[in-house]
Formats: sequence, structure tokens, C-alpha cells
Amino acid sequence: MSELPEALRGEDIVKRFGAVTALDGVSLTLRQGEILGVLGDNGAGKSTLIKILTGFHQQTSGKLFIHGAETMLRSVDHARALGIECVYQDLALANSLSIYHNMFLNREIIHRGPFRLLNNRAMRSRAAQFLEEIGVHVPSVDLAVEQLSGGQRQAIAVARAVHSDARILLLDEPLAAMGAREAGLIIDLILRLKKKGGLAIIMIMHNYAQTLDIADRVMLMQRGRVTYQREAASTSVAELMDIVRREYRAMRTNGQ
Repeated sequence: MSELPEALRGEDIVKRFGAVTALDGVSLTLRQGEILGVLGDNGAGKSTLIKILTGFHQQTSGKLFIHGAETMLRSVDHARALGIECVYQDLALANSLSIYHNMFLNREIIHRGPFRLLNNRAMRSRAAQFLEEIGVHVPSVDLAVEQLSGGQRQAIAVARAVHSDARILLLDEPLAAMGAREAGLIIDLILRLKKKGGLAIIMIMHNYAQTLDIADRVMLMQRGRVTYQREAASTSVAELMDIVRREYRAMRTNGQ
């Protein structure tokens, strides 16, 4: 992966909320066309890291580099302007609207002329074409999102983020509560997007086996720190579980 251009780098990122240290010197590197799987239990600091990388929070200290330039992300809009998009677990879809309206939500195409009217024909055509290009198959882009399965909704949320010219895509538990078939569809989509567009992707995950199947590298977070990073092909579920067990035993021994 060393020959790929750097998409994102964090150096000694610290985030404090009053007396609570949520991130304690986190460093990571993500290259264009790479998938990084970030693992960790609840409270490990994964969500705080994602919020810093999307501009929702600013780090207390440490440096963040986006496409090689040191950057302090001022807001979510600032991060998006730099090509960073995030798909959270709630997906942020408007369930009563059609698929194509969701694809253009807050970025609607407007007819030119004296009256500001939605150009539904253009949005419908472009949405259908884009979904076909990335291999997302739905019966019709006219369907309301609420009529879709969980896997189809996740696919639409991912497609919308990519359609916004994302160069760095953050996925928060993209396979949560899915059966094997639907999870397989999302895994295939993620791998296609990586191959097709050279996206840099960070996946926040709980399932170790799924992560090792998809990611190029894995990063384990525990109590706000990165305790393990390695190429996915060079580790195993057993090794990751052993690290977690040792940490748990140490905490019990220390009465934490």
C-alpha cells in the first residue's frame, strides 16, 4: 500500500471533554484506494474519532492531514468540501421520499427560469444511471426508501455519499443487524467502489471476521488508544480476540 497516495493522516490526536480523555494520542494513516477497518468495543473512542474526521468535533491537540495538507476541520461542511463523507448507522435517509429524491437530498437540481421548480426528470435519470454504474440494483428509483430492505437502504446511503464526490468515505457499522445475504451485497458494493473509484474507506466495525474479509488493514482501539495495527492478511480473529482478552484481564486485575 505504500505506493498509493496518502488520503488522510492523524498524528497524536487527543480529544478531551472536560476531565474525560476520549482519545489519547491516536495516530493513523489512510491511503487512497485502501480500506481501513477500525475495531473496538463501546467506549473505545471510535465514534469520537469519526466525529473529528468529519469536522463535527475538533481535536484538543494533535495534527490532521487531508491529502497531504495539514488541516483543522472547522465543520462538517468544511470536511465535505474536502471530499470527506460519512454514512452513520441511522443512514439519514428521508423514508417517505423516493430513492432518486434521497440521492439529491439538499442538492436538488432546479429548473432554470423564472420559477424555481425541481427538475425531477434530470434527478431521476442521473440517479438511475449512477446506481447502475456502481452496481446497486433496485426495482425502480421511484420507490420510496421505506419500501426497501435494510441492505438496500444502506446501499442507497452509501451511493448518495459517493455521488457527492467523496474521496474519503467513513462507514459507521455498515453491516449492523444484517443477515448474511444483505451483508454480502454491501460488502460487494464497498469492494466495487474501492476498485472503481480509488476511494479511501474507513469502516467502524464490531465483527472481526467480516472486517478481516474486507479491509486491507485493521486498527484496534481500546480506551481511547490505538493498541494494534496490522495488514489484515497478517492477522487473525484469534489474535485480535487474544489482545482484547489480555486488556480485559489487566483491567480486572487493576480494579478498573
